[in-house]
Amino acid sequence: MTTSPTTTTLDAVLAGLMRRYSERVPDVQKVLDVMLDAGVIQSPDEIENDHIAFRTMGVPNLGLGSFEKIFLHLGYERRDEYNFVEKKLSAYWYSPPRPDLPRIFASELRVNELSADAQRIIHRYTDTVTSDPVDSLDLDDANAVDQFLHQPLWKTPTLADYQTLLNESEYAAWVIYNRYYLNHFTISVHNLKPGYNTIDEFVAFLQARGLRLNSAGGIIKVSPDGDLRQASTVAQMIDAEFADGAIFRIAGSYVEFAERRVLSPFQDLPADQITRQHRREGFETSNADKIFESTFTTQTGK
Repeated sequence: MTTSPTTTTLDAVLAGLMRRYSERVPDVQKVLDVMLDAGVIQSPDEIENDHIAFRTMGVPNLGLGSFEKIFLHLGYERRDEYNFVEKKLSAYWYSPPRPDLPRIFASELRVNELSADAQRIIHRYTDTVTSDPVDSLDLDDANAVDQFLHQPLWKTPTLADYQTLLNESEYAAWVIYNRYYLNHFTISVHNLKPGYNTIDEFVAFLQARGLRLNSAGGIIKVSPDGDLRQASTVAQMIDAEFADGAIFRIAGSYVEFAERRVLSPFQDLPADQITRQHRREGFETSNADKIFESTFTTQTGK
């Protein structure tokens, strides 16, 4: 396959995201280490990344309308929309230009549905962004895009503002501090070796090795059709420094695991012929709703 300049840029952007995420989330190395130790994989390169996820604020000049420009330019296509009524979130998933690349799941908080107090706090920070920052970004410069995705777009919040938001929307609190940091990456369990290639087997393997998993809606979240099965670690707590110098432990990022089952028309295909197109595609609102809670205090506080 010939590599286009855009593909090269995209590969570099994704590599930058994964490098910084891996440095920031100890569970990534912990999961890889137990997989290597047990011989589930011989190298981390064998893992297929099912999808990566981002969180955004639905405010002028930011949110999905701004964020998605980066990945649409780099060859991704916007697909289904999802609505999380209780959490006041909208989301889309984006399919990659190549089947070896991760899908993207990106969400935004519908800020205008929050209380007046929460809206005031959020706008105090985000209103300093007076034009869409992606419009002035060279989207063909992998380094510039990588830097953008890891830079603060507004000033660090005070602890009081963070805690006020936390009481109303844990999603809002996460984004006001973490900004566009990669929220999670996802191991495609179905592509692991037999004995570990169903979500039930893999979850049992992780739990036997002491990893804490998100129990919201059950450890394993199953789509109504039964073909998308997901689980995730509980977000690692990090010491965060706030604008007033206060240090407070907050939720960082986490690791997800997904099993996409082979669709019924392809059940008889030999295992070595099954590719991404033969498996359950897309996402499921009910599953994702509970995966979001990997960063919530109901999970991290256990």
